Amino acid sequence: MKRIALFAAALLAGVAAISASHAQTASAEAQARAALRRIAQLNPRLNAVIAVDPTALDQARSLDRIRRARGPLFGMPILIKDNIETAGPLPTTAGSLALAGNVTGRDAPLVLRLRAAGAVIVGKANLSEWANIRSSDSISGWSAVGGQVRNPYALNRNPCGSSSGSAVAVSAGMVPAAIGTETDGSITCPAAINGIVGFKPSVGLVSRTHVVPISHSQDTPGPMTLTVRDAALILNAIAGSDPADPATAEADAHRADYTAALRPDALRGVRIGVMRFSAGFGTDVPFEAALAVLRAQGAELVEIREFSGRQEIGRNELVVLLAELKHDMNAYLATLPEAVRTRTLEQVIAFNAAHRAEEMPLFTQDLFEQAQATEGLNAAYRTARETSLRLAGPEGIDRMLREHNVVALVAPTRPAAWLIDAVHGDTSPGGGAAGTLAAVAGYPHLTVPMGEVRRLPVGLSFIGAKWDDARILALGYAYEQASHRRIAPRFLPSIEESPDVAPHLRPAPRR
Repeated sequence: MKRIALFAAALLAGVAAISASHAQTASAEAQARAALRRIAQLNPRLNAVIAVDPTALDQARSLDRIRRARGPLFGMPILIKDNIETAGPLPTTAGSLALAGNVTGRDAPLVLRLRAAGAVIVGKANLSEWANIRSSDSISGWSAVGGQVRNPYALNRNPCGSSSGSAVAVSAGMVPAAIGTETDGSITCPAAINGIVGFKPSVGLVSRTHVVPISHSQDTPGPMTLTVRDAALILNAIAGSDPADPATAEADAHRADYTAALRPDALRGVRIGVMRFSAGFGTDVPFEAALAVLRAQGAELVEIREFSGRQEIGRNELVVLLAELKHDMNAYLATLPEAVRTRTLEQVIAFNAAHRAEEMPLFTQDLFEQAQATEGLNAAYRTARETSLRLAGPEGIDRMLREHNVVALVAPTRPAAWLIDAVHGDTSPGGGAAGTLAAVAGYPHLTVPMGEVRRLPVGLSFIGAKWDDARILALGYAYEQASHRRIAPRFLPSIEESPDVAPHLRPAPRR
């Protein structure tokens, strides 16, 4: 066990060095080779990478030949969540065997932007199948194509999802950065639980074109990295308007240089709301320590103890997601190559039933079936969307910011990782999901490591108003620079077998 820990620490030191200096030192080919080597070493135990891109070294060599024109992400090895299309031989499967032949030959616009900035796409990251919208009793991080993603802090603990592989690959040191997607918690939860930085941008800042959809109201891709600076660098590359995605019409008007405001003193004199109604759930000690850091950096903290309407938001959000899933999925599937025979959600449901042993050995597809039963974007859907958006945005985050005269909100992102459970599905401790308001409203949400609970990492969430992405990144950066609360993974079989817990589970010696 000691040898494994030392090996993991060495890998993390190497990837951190690449993350901090990738644009100035190592060749693109050297960076790509190092990432591919770490993937080969670690992925058999973690299942974080669903496929390695065989063109990765060719991409890197091409960049090295044109070093004078290198971009701001020069040579950075990046994994792309496997619900985002990339040109080349790899299919985009969303983790499902129904899309095993989905080789579209096209880059999503965000991938094109990454390549233009000098990044090297080294492969596709595993995920909760169909971004965790198939079943209400799923196991986060499981897909029929990629198997079960493992948490590098304790291999029997849940990695959260749906961007499970993206988070684990970064946390374990396979790559310095990955791209995830979020509808509600799918970037921020796995980032927090795997001890890294995750940023869900304002919906509409980053294009969703050629991304397997759930909800045009809430979906957004975003960066998952070891540092806030790297998240800002990647956001610089991928943010911007896309004529094919109407939600991004205002993106160019709002995009900024997200690294420009990253200052260690960005918290000084800033009023921040503390969402006590979303705290607790075993995170009290690290959360109080995080608040002490914010105060020490000059922030004025304002307690917000109550927020009504969360249950109503949840009920209406589900109506919206199910209706949009059917509508948006059918539109996406219709664009796929002829080799993909599942052209509608109904056909995907039939495929899963016909391949039950491979696709449904552990849990069902009840959410798919509920979505299929919806009747389109009708009046009931429109009422649900208006209600959830109003309660989460104007009467939620906006009201808290205004009434308490604060510029951002903080809370623990999620409780520490729960167990992988093939009997009961996800059994996360109830509550504590700080990001649902931001997800439903479409507002920015950043999670930064804030410490640990029994050597399992937990994150601190920073949430702000629509299009206030730059300020949220700046506040998180200042906290990160003052706290340095990230802990390295130990690749333990379980927390219960760790040297600081195992002795306390044994019977006391007889006297």
